[in-house]
Amino acid sequence: MTLIEKLAQWCFTPPAFSPHARQLACDAIADTLGCMVAGRNDFSTRAVLQTWPEHPRTRSLDALFNATAAHAIDYDDNFAPGMSHASAVLVPALLAVAQQCDGAQLVRAYLIGLQAQAFVGESIGYQHYTAGWHGTSTVGCIGSAAGVAALLGMDAAGIARALSIAVSLASGVKGQFGTPLKPFHAGMAARSAVDAALLAQTGMQGRADIIECAQGFAELYAGKLSVSALPGENEHVIERIGVMPKKHPCCGSTHRILDAIADLQQRQALSLDDIESVHCQVGIANWRNLAYAQPQDEMQARFSMQYCVAMMLEKGALSVTEFTAQSVRAQTDNALMASISMSPWTAEQEAESRDLPHILTLRFKDGREMVHSRRHARGALDEPFSAAEREAKFHDCCADLPNAGNIYQQLLQLEQQHDLGFMRELMV
Repeated sequence: MTLIEKLAQWCFTPPAFSPHARQLACDAIADTLGCMVAGRNDFSTRAVLQTWPEHPRTRSLDALFNATAAHAIDYDDNFAPGMSHASAVLVPALLAVAQQCDGAQLVRAYLIGLQAQAFVGESIGYQHYTAGWHGTSTVGCIGSAAGVAALLGMDAAGIARALSIAVSLASGVKGQFGTPLKPFHAGMAARSAVDAALLAQTGMQGRADIIECAQGFAELYAGKLSVSALPGENEHVIERIGVMPKKHPCCGSTHRILDAIADLQQRQALSLDDIESVHCQVGIANWRNLAYAQPQDEMQARFSMQYCVAMMLEKGALSVTEFTAQSVRAQTDNALMASISMSPWTAEQEAESRDLPHILTLRFKDGREMVHSRRHARGALDEPFSAAEREAKFHDCCADLPNAGNIYQQLLQLEQQHDLGFMRELMV
């Protein structure tokens, strides 16, 4: 069997998912829906709506609009195995075809699609991401197609066709980070996932060995095949590695440093007047992602270590209100931003260890120095959000939604919901 056939067979007959896995899936779906609301009025979302204003709302366009919104302000979760913002693609793609489904079916399809993303991501390895591919719109597209096909009730052969088709639709480069096109990558991937599954229903097919064959996905997008484990050989990826919800509404490459600042702020008050300089040591890919030392707009600010660190030191926390055009303009002549530097680990250091920390160094005018490091950001499995933190984030995203509290309570009981109509209030 080819890799796609093995994956499709697992997606068609997955093992029973544990209560813990299903609860983690519910949490991820709720988090994504909140991010979707927060991104509905972003320029990137408005642009795609303006581009297709008169078209009937097909399932593919629903996926496009909602996934663009879910990723618009970069508040959505990170997923290491897929090198992606997994849920921003997967949840809108599933919702686009879930009109006749209940909550339990949605949760099951989410877990199938997430495991498929993990398998595809692990089959090509981290070199795919470091080469410059945006895993959200490559791996996310392919894995989500499997989840959509499963939710549509397709058999293993149909899921395999959807996966193969999705390979030909996968695209998106990291050079677009910090622009409105990055959220569109998620929308494009969700639309393509839906299109791949619907096309597969007609019998359209590609090669079943398109991941591993010559001129296939692994060779072209990663240079080599790197399969570590087949689905079903370990516990579900959501329990083994997890999806990581974001504490801060900005690029995840800033988060370990921001959390390090929060750690220090909890220990003692930090006066901005006392700080002489700040240095951030990060991974090479993280350093490359954060390309805007002097951001010109709110999108660039989300990909600026200097802006995010300065705001974190000043405010003590970051919310969606810190990333507006007005907020960015107010920081134009910020002396603290000018004192913030960033450097990456070397390639040799990263070759020796994939688990290098991000290191924050604060230097004070009186000669003192404070150093604090983090290997993982808040939201990881070993430092998960509390129930109160998850709810607070949802309300931060849905501040303008009067019924947010009632909707969140329904999302907490998602598997018991027989009708998903209550979610329409959260969609674009």
